[in-house]
Amino acid sequence: MESELIDYYRRRAAEYEAIYAKPERQGDLDFLSRHIPERLGTGRVLEIACGTGYWTGPIARTACAVVATDFAEEPMQIARSKLYERGNVAFEVADAYALPESLGSFSAAFAGFWWSHVPRERIGGFVASLHARLEPGARVLLLDNRYVAGNSTPVVEVDAAGNTYQLRTLADGSRFRVLKNYPGASELRDLLGPTLAYVELDYYWLAEYRR
Repeated sequence: MESELIDYYRRRAAEYEAIYAKPERQGDLDFLSRHIPERLGTGRVLEIACGTGYWTGPIARTACAVVATDFAEEPMQIARSKLYERGNVAFEVADAYALPESLGSFSAAFAGFWWSHVPRERIGGFVASLHARLEPGARVLLLDNRYVAGNSTPVVEVDAAGNTYQLRTLADGSRFRVLKNYPGASELRDLLGPTLAYVELDYYWLAEYRR
């Protein structure tokens, strides 16, 4: 499951940011590009699954330092090629389920469009790995897609664990079966605690909690 997902994002790297050009999503994205850096603050921020660095730039404008991680090298090469004016971004290839101690500790963390790709049976392992890298009281922000009928790629399969899957086609015609879950606020609070704050936008959800 994970190897197919990694291969998909490696091959999608050059066309990944086209998703952010959809006209109907600009209002949500404008809000998020301002709100997320404000909430993460001015400390040391860990980014999970940074991909092409679309969110790394806004976060780096306010954070004193950002360590942006991903397991796929191809999208990270695009992220590395971008200009970060304050020179405060470091990129590391890292497994989100086993984040190494060498990354250090962080006052905040951000994971954009990663939670939906975590198999339900591996959520506990990911959260434990993330929390091991966070200072007590660290702020965590999770951003992901809502399922919007007629706009989102249809779900074509549900497995025994309740994971849902889509069939996605890249520009070269290649097709991939991609795990994509759509949790709601109550499910996230059950997993991460009742004090989790949840914002539902037209096309995205944003969750925030303290370590």
